[in-house]
Amino acid sequence: KPCPLCDEAKEVLEPYKRRFILQEVDVTLPENSLWYDKYKYDIPVFHLNGKFIMKHQVDIQKFEDQLMKLELQND
Repeated sequence: KPCPLCDEAKEVLEPYKRRFILQEVDVTLPENSLWYDKYKYDIPVFHLNGKFIMKHQVDIQKFEDQLMKLELQND
């Protein structure tokens, strides 16, 4: 379904696309009911490496900090 908030978030994250893999989850699908129950009023939601980092819109500073931290751990 159309999700303008998700589209906006993807646009903001576009410059970082080579540094992480974006996995989109459609919470309306039956197999994602746990995500739906948890986040139905909070989309989009962002996890990085399985860890919740933010919801509703991209906090670019928070995202950059978390991504850098993860990259340093992996080096």
